[in-house]
Amino acid sequence: MWGTAADAGGSTDNLTGLVGVAARGIEQLGEWGVGLFTLAETVVPPIPSEVILPLAGYLARQGSLNLVLVFVTSTLGAYLGAVFLYWLGAKLGFERSIRGLSRLPLVDREDFEHAAGWFRRHGRSSIFFGRLLPGVRSLISLPAGASAMPFGTFSLYTLAGSGLWNGALLGLGYLLGTQYRIIEEYSRFLNYAVYAALGVTVMLLVVRRVKRAKAAR
Repeated sequence: MWGTAADAGGSTDNLTGLVGVAARGIEQLGEWGVGLFTLAETVVPPIPSEVILPLAGYLARQGSLNLVLVFVTSTLGAYLGAVFLYWLGAKLGFERSIRGLSRLPLVDREDFEHAAGWFRRHGRSSIFFGRLLPGVRSLISLPAGASAMPFGTFSLYTLAGSGLWNGALLGLGYLLGTQYRIIEEYSRFLNYAVYAALGVTVMLLVVRRVKRAKAAR
């Protein structure tokens, strides 16, 4: 039988690279820190939930975090971030909102238009299913607010979709936490993925700034 991570030392001591740093940060910040991560990711994706939530589930398996509280705080954080974008769309309208937000370094106008197209095609169900799709998940709230979707309906679908997504990722990390060797492999693979994502992000930032500079001439 494989040993658990707890048998091999501290709950995060055997996680290396950026994944290890993120895991130790989550362990220090606790359950409410995970909620802040998901809130920030919903508004401006700095660290994807695909990294944070499985690690939080893993730490819950080791006893460092409370799994139920992590689920509640992460879902609440995602909901509050979605409400902020909904409010922005309702207050400023779609066009004015994306003009401001598309100036952020990791977001471009095409991202918002993709989310708006998804919303037009699928209506209120896009709020639920959009929470399960990277790229759409963070931005689908903006066209919902701009189109005056009923707030109660928006809240229900947002909480349901976010809860399903968060629960699945937390559950994955919790189950993997029983197998130290799997976590070790997961950590190594995720490090490679994070390094690749950072490289692609830098490249996209350079390309977008060059395009904007040419358009401004």
